[in-house]
Amino acid sequence: MEVRIFNTADEIAVACADIFSELIIKKPECVLGLATGASPVKTYNELIKRYNNGKLSFKEVKTFNLDEYCDLPRDDKNSYYTFMHENLFNSVDIKEENVHILDGNAADADAEAKAFDAAIDKAGGIDIQLLGIGTNGHIGFNEPCDTFSDGTFKVKLTDSTIKSNSIYFENDSMPRYALTMGINSIMKAKKIVLIATGDAKADAIKATIDGEVTPNCPASILQKHPDAILLIDKAAAKLL
Repeated sequence: MEVRIFNTADEIAVACADIFSELIIKKPECVLGLATGASPVKTYNELIKRYNNGKLSFKEVKTFNLDEYCDLPRDDKNSYYTFMHENLFNSVDIKEENVHILDGNAADADAEAKAFDAAIDKAGGIDIQLLGIGTNGHIGFNEPCDTFSDGTFKVKLTDSTIKSNSIYFENDSMPRYALTMGINSIMKAKKIVLIATGDAKADAIKATIDGEVTPNCPASILQKHPDAILLIDKAAAKLL
């Protein structure tokens, strides 16, 4: 596990965009695993800037998103489908048929999960997986539990995750379930890049880097990945 510490979130965004840009230029048909939430927004803005400057093309890129809320309309302002289109896809030349986002409204969640994993395998696997981290150490929506999860599955969100994410829902009721790539799915990525900023993430980062590998801190599994990079600011690194 490689740890890089930066002064600002803007510096992290440039460093993360450099990693993704290098792959996209080297392998135009690459497969990207993408994340939502506040952490990757600046990185997506940086990638859009490079696209607008003619330095990048997403024409042959395929993407798979980590997760999606259940029981939320796809066009809802808080769906991850909407998030990804507003924060990246609508601003670059990616083909819609190359965008893969879980259907949180699928009648059969298990079948949806299996089909998603099969699509990743068919695409040749994920070249780079982008991650954020929850205050409880979750990655994707893999919450602290007794065992590491396997493939994509439906999960009940914990109270801490609901509390952290409910700020985005204002007066609307936040979903209690989500579909998420499992830990084993995430670990199959050839490279993993995790972004974390702010004091609130310090405990989770400490446990991820220096703690034991345990499903009580799902992100700690990254210690066992052969090519995992953590891009964090000084506030998130304060306990290291």
